[in-house]
Amino acid sequence: MIDGTVKEFLGTQASFGADLNLMIQIAMGVALLAGAFLARAKRYSAHGACMATVLLLNLMAIVAVMWPSFEQLVLPRLARHLNKRYFKARRFRRWKLWMRVELALWVAVLLSGIGTYVVWYAPRWGR
Repeated sequence: MIDGTVKEFLGTQASFGADLNLMIQIAMGVALLAGAFLARAKRYSAHGACMATVLLLNLMAIVAVMWPSFEQLVLPRLARHLNKRYFKARRFRRWKLWMRVELALWVAVLLSGIGTYVVWYAPRWGR
């Protein structure tokens, strides 16, 4: 115990959920990078399995953490906007570029999330 609060499994002041979420997000980031290398090596079946696993893990995190807020705050207002032109489906032609951009954005978000975790929950790590 530090200052009357219980440390969780990473030894910080974060809750168990925050620690677990950080570890899952890091694992998904590593798996995405591994999947990119598998695709580059033309091992498409392994790439597909890797990406499907990350998709399912991410979907579970979204349903558990994000869906309640989405359902309460966004869904009631969403219906009136879905018929607008910019929501119509488009066919992507340069899908490799989009996958690389998505991977780069994911890595940037993961690194900023790790940085936020360190600043909020582990001030001694950040110094």
